Amino acid sequence: MLKRLNTTKLISAAVLATVLFGCATAPTPVKETSSQVSLVNATQSPAQYLADAKQAKDAEHKNRLMLLAAHAFINQGDTGNAGKTLAAVKPSLVNKPEILAEHRYLSARVLEQTDNYAQALAQLNYPSQWRLANWQMVSYHQLKARLFQLSKSPIEQAKELTLLANYLPSMEASEVNDEIWGILQPLHEQTLLSFSQDSSNPTFAGWLQLAYIAKHYAIDPQLLVQQLGNWQQDNLGHPGAKKLPTDLERALNTKPYKPKNIAVLLPLTGPRAAIADTVKQGIISSYLTNPDDSVSVNFFDTAQGAEVAQQQAIAAGADFIIGPLLQSEVETLMQAEAKASQQADGQTQPLAQTAIQPKMPQLFLNHVDSLTPSNDRFFFALSPTDEALDAAQKLYNDGIEKPLLLASDDAVGRRMAEAFNAKWQELTHEAAEIHYYKRGDEMKVTVQKSLGVIDSKERIARIKTLLGSKIEADFRSRRDIDAIYMIASNQDLPLLKPFIDVNFSVFAEPVPLYTTSRSRIESQSRAAAQELNNLTISDIPWLLESNAETNEVARLWPTWGNSQKRLYVMGFDALQLVSKLAQMRALPGYQYSGRSGLLSVSPDGTINRQLSWGRYQRGNLRPL
Repeated sequence: MLKRLNTTKLISAAVLATVLFGCATAPTPVKETSSQVSLVNATQSPAQYLADAKQAKDAEHKNRLMLLAAHAFINQGDTGNAGKTLAAVKPSLVNKPEILAEHRYLSARVLEQTDNYAQALAQLNYPSQWRLANWQMVSYHQLKARLFQLSKSPIEQAKELTLLANYLPSMEASEVNDEIWGILQPLHEQTLLSFSQDSSNPTFAGWLQLAYIAKHYAIDPQLLVQQLGNWQQDNLGHPGAKKLPTDLERALNTKPYKPKNIAVLLPLTGPRAAIADTVKQGIISSYLTNPDDSVSVNFFDTAQGAEVAQQQAIAAGADFIIGPLLQSEVETLMQAEAKASQQADGQTQPLAQTAIQPKMPQLFLNHVDSLTPSNDRFFFALSPTDEALDAAQKLYNDGIEKPLLLASDDAVGRRMAEAFNAKWQELTHEAAEIHYYKRGDEMKVTVQKSLGVIDSKERIARIKTLLGSKIEADFRSRRDIDAIYMIASNQDLPLLKPFIDVNFSVFAEPVPLYTTSRSRIESQSRAAAQELNNLTISDIPWLLESNAETNEVARLWPTWGNSQKRLYVMGFDALQLVSKLAQMRALPGYQYSGRSGLLSVSPDGTINRQLSWGRYQRGNLRPL
């Protein structure tokens, strides 16, 4: 619904049918008067409209032709001449709402095309007493919704769409309602709740309430049905009450997993046992938080092979599997399953005589590069690339337009930088600028090159050669970037950030600095943190603010660093997710606030994490 308007504006099917019927009756042609000059679309060239305007006898007729000329310029992308035409006609506009509204609308279109979204919205403040035709109200609300979308204001965008739907035929209104639902689904339930009492727009308030109910009660289908029934009774005329959104209906018909025997596959012995133990302790802590005597959790060692451990778990009566942990183990099981499926497709003997194991719900604790989606397969990983994707969204939401990436020249750094760039291009249609650094002296050189300092110093040297060494000059750094995202290890960051600080010239305002959880220093020293002041960092919410639980973990496992604690939290969340996964997959907007982040499930079963952010201030890391 929000595609850019070109030569025509949205016209209802009923209006079009009337026009076609009129054409069929073949009326006698009459000379067009000023009242018959329609502003709905601009089909001629700007030059033709301007020429006709010069010949116009009355003011309204001339106004209409000038407005059509401006519209035609906009269709051609010529905002300069469109603006000049609108400025020329403004002093002579007749006091008629249709004319005045069209002038404001076209002025907003010019501002939109020059990326002045706030000014464009300011133009669209039609007085409440104006009574305009349907096509003008459709154009008005459609443009405002698009401007709010471009301004990254989803609540206002959805609100405007609810007003737009009032002026559309039922089929088109239904499409807009789907769009409203799609906008509200990603929002946090507290955001939905805080705006859900908007008495000025009951339809919009109803959508917010419905979205909140879908998120808040998704974990309990029976309670969800009850709450939806109550909402429908209170909102009998609401479009969502007449037809629930498709994914909400699907979630209502989805049965949650209620396993009684959960098997966990981990490398309990061997070289990876120490890593796996942190996940195991997280799962145990999660179970002890809400113990249930009717549910058992059993651990199986994958050191002798993931397939062997899985067969042991199935033989022991498991009805849900968590794990395995290592990517190689996940790939082994996926390949074995694919092979067994191929054998089953080509078999001639009865299925009962084959060695194929029955499928059951499984939450893998890692991901694979390529997977075939299956309804009961889920993938949960603390992926660095996912963190980079989340960072790109964060910078975009913060209004950053031209970020500079400084990434370590290693496999992880390159994967994260490429993931960030892919997401950034998806959001902005422009590539991010990336510079890879190596440790040592090359790090400083990379920083200076990326900030334009080396070029500045070379220019200064050439000037001194020409004019004498007594010339005093200070280097200048670039001013076209508005943020720096550092993909660095916690050994590199204490060197990288000071290099950036000293290479910003006194003539330039320092830009915001962002970094990843990989960069987080282990030291609890305030002096060490002081060096990182004003740096914004992503991490799991559990690690950004201490509480009784984080203090207890620190007491029980004093040697654990942040990486072990993240795995512990991953194990904790994995068990908590089991009863929620089916509904989360059926309802893409359903988000679970876990200790490892705000979690949601993609249609392919991937668990997505939205991390929290903190900022170093006065020697302390404070959550934002």
